[in-house]
Amino acid sequence: MTDLMRLFTRASKLLRGAADEAMAQHGVRVGQNLVLEVLWEVDGLTPGELASRLGVAVPTMVKSAARMEAAGLVTRRRDETDRRLVRIYLTEHARSVRDAIQDARADLAARATATLTDAELRHLASALEKIIAQLSPTGTTDPPAPR
Repeated sequence: MTDLMRLFTRASKLLRGAADEAMAQHGVRVGQNLVLEVLWEVDGLTPGELASRLGVAVPTMVKSAARMEAAGLVTRRRDETDRRLVRIYLTEHARSVRDAIQDARADLAARATATLTDAELRHLASALEKIIAQLSPTGTTDPPAPR
């Protein structure tokens, strides 16, 4: 298991570094691209709704939203019908980098897996899903379903 952990850690660090470099070209940090993906599908979610969809804690999402607002990617506004709620909306900049971010992620995935066969890709995905399910508090590979 020690060799597996070493390999997994090394691969994870390299992939994260390459992803951070690719995202930074568009003013986005690694992890923020995942928030953007959700908002590109449904803009104006609350931090709680985003946290649920991404499988992270609400305070983590609040901190991320604050950093993303400072970077000019989102704005936070009170809900018009329920002033207790804050909703997170994409800025024009965040909308404008959608295609570039998606292309960068696809290019990185292709580069990282270029030497793998289709069978190896399937096995890798299956193994990672099993590891995630085994270590996840919910025992699933997916974040909790949106409410």
